[in-house]
Amino acid sequence: MEIRLSGKRALVTGASSGIGAAIALALGQAGADIAINYHSHPEAARAIAGQIEAFGVKTFCTQADVASADDVARMFTEVESGLGPVDILVNNAGVDGPRALGWEADPAAWEQVVRINLFGPFVCAHYALQGMTQRRSGVVINITSVHEVIPWAGYSAYTASKAGLGMLTKTLAQEAASFGVRVLAVAPGAIQTPINQSVWGNPAGLADLLTKIPYGRLGKPEEIGALVVVLASDAAAYLTGTTIFLDGGMTLYPSFQHGG
Repeated sequence: MEIRLSGKRALVTGASSGIGAAIALALGQAGADIAINYHSHPEAARAIAGQIEAFGVKTFCTQADVASADDVARMFTEVESGLGPVDILVNNAGVDGPRALGWEADPAAWEQVVRINLFGPFVCAHYALQGMTQRRSGVVINITSVHEVIPWAGYSAYTASKAGLGMLTKTLAQEAASFGVRVLAVAPGAIQTPINQSVWGNPAGLADLLTKIPYGRLGKPEEIGALVVVLASDAAAYLTGTTIFLDGGMTLYPSFQHGG
């Protein structure tokens, strides 16, 4: 079955690199017009836009800090003016923040991670859902993490924000369902991107990481993009309010694979 999203307009936050860029490319290849949000590095956003335009669709680059409600409001105004109403929102922008134990963390740095990872998706969804519920059509897809459910020492802001984003997904899905709007989450496991090259690029680090993945390999950004295309399409028309874990089995407690 070939999935096409022709005539749809998708906004992907944090789309100038990594998983966000792969999602934007996959949605564009499926025929959707793409709004590429970036925080910095406009040249990277324009490079992704050029690749997407090769698929014969429209693109629009928009700078915004998703942690700022004013920036997000401006971004939606710009996107609707430059591309049209948003049919698909992918909340991908996120950070893990500096590593620090809870009692050693800088509260301001902790708060900033939560603002980007949780408040940002909320305020983006806030504006997207205003139009989607009126049109009685649309999909919001939040990119969470296996750390929705797996603790990660030193990154309490990250884990708390991703767990919160999972419950935000469910709550917004409950609120929007009667309007014909779906809200979902995708939780990636260990995905091979430049941001975590210090781990997978180191033989010892990679070997340790692979012990946590029953499937025996890292995921690819393109695999996240392909799943998002399916979830955004009518092939998933009856699916809402849940998180899809794309993690090679990382959430299966691999240390118990050979018994307790």
